[in-house]
Amino acid sequence: MRRTYVDSSAIASAGYDPDTALLELEFTSGKVYQYFAVPRGVYRALREADSAGRFFRDHIRDVYPSRHVR
Repeated sequence: MRRTYVDSSAIASAGYDPDTALLELEFTSGKVYQYFAVPRGVYRALREADSAGRFFRDHIRDVYPSRHVR
């Protein structure tokens, strides 16, 4: 999946597939996770958030099923 840079101290890049509602995040640690059934609006809000890390913590982590990819 193609990811784009995120201006964040926690998240390095983010990608989204609207056909499958799959969000893929690469963290600054180098770990990559996929999150399933994420609405497009949540991805858009993550991209527009003042703090992507805080938005992730409050609205994505522990909300959507995930898988550690790398």
